[in-house]
Amino acid sequence: MTLTATPLSWDQLTSLDTYSCDRVNGPTNAQANLRLFGQPESAVRVTLYRDRHAWCPYCQKVWLWLEEKQVPYRIAKVTMFCYGDKEVWYKRRVPSGMLPALELEGRLITESDDILMALEECFGPLGAAMTDAQVTPLRQLERVLFRAWCLWLCQPHRSDREDGLAQEQFAGVASRVEAALGATPGPYFLQDFSTADLVFIPYVERMNASLYYYKGYALKQAHPALADWFTALESRANYRGTQSDFHTHAHDLPPQMGGCYGNGLPQTARHQRQVDQGPWGDLPEVGYPEPDTSCLEALHRVLKHRHSLMAVNPAAPGVVDEGLRCALTHLVQGDLCQPPPGADLALRYLRDRISVPRDMSLHAARRLRTSLEATAALVSPSAPAALPTQHRRDQDPANFVAVG
Repeated sequence: MTLTATPLSWDQLTSLDTYSCDRVNGPTNAQANLRLFGQPESAVRVTLYRDRHAWCPYCQKVWLWLEEKQVPYRIAKVTMFCYGDKEVWYKRRVPSGMLPALELEGRLITESDDILMALEECFGPLGAAMTDAQVTPLRQLERVLFRAWCLWLCQPHRSDREDGLAQEQFAGVASRVEAALGATPGPYFLQDFSTADLVFIPYVERMNASLYYYKGYALKQAHPALADWFTALESRANYRGTQSDFHTHAHDLPPQMGGCYGNGLPQTARHQRQVDQGPWGDLPEVGYPEPDTSCLEALHRVLKHRHSLMAVNPAAPGVVDEGLRCALTHLVQGDLCQPPPGADLALRYLRDRISVPRDMSLHAARRLRTSLEATAALVSPSAPAALPTQHRRDQDPANFVAVG
């Protein structure tokens, strides 16, 4: 790589912004407020109320169902309490504040399973229905796996022996899940992708990330049938559009789960350093090839929100401005530019708050994190992240909503 004297200007960077995405009719994306799948807007009968952060697991389940079925729908985005104050208008609409909620032809429904069953009644099931004789025991098995994961991940002050027993219990249930996957010839729980897969996706995705980070446990390596299942999921553009990454899950789970606790093993420490400080390209979080548009997508998203990003950054505006231009120059040209003193803290602050898929796709986030860290490293060596664990209000969407 070449060390250049000066970074590109904002005008020069803007001239390189050729990324475009059809949010309404194109691939699944977290930024859309309306999805039509080529149909007229008059076909919309559904409004999905989901989290602004595009992180809520129960919202992901309904979101992905609508995308797979290609049911035209509107999206009304609501702040999860973990990230900021919930909108007053939504509390008036849904006093409990729970997410997701769905308005179907004037009828308001909460609870993700109830929402899916109502959607099935109106638009037909996704493969097999929620109450299908094949799906019901799989839904129950998913809850058993969820509880085993919580018992291992969310229990503090446990001895090595107790932690080992919790790992054994989780691995045993995960093997039962593998056996269920093995009951059909393909990679899915039933013959084809269906509701049975949908109910497992949100939390197994979070298990994959959290156990790697907090327990040093490589879920895909330990359970090959689950690895094959993930590979099949990632062949679906709809899933890729909702998919998050290890960094987002590892740091957004603790306040949602009441805490996530490591086991102090050397392997766990290595995993945590990699998730927090890179290299991100070697993480076992995704198997599909990187799109050619990743760098341009990351550039586009930063340019869209750059004023807000600089306003919330704790570093001085001039430092953030020059440091960010240095990092974006590296992103699009591969050239390293010497940032000003203090830019390391500014760039790592942003690096640690990129959220997938809220801000951009997984591969785009990898590229941006890599450029932010490579530029910050010219000022100082990387250091562990110090992120909130009781909340994530350092990512309050109120600072960005007006830009949308």
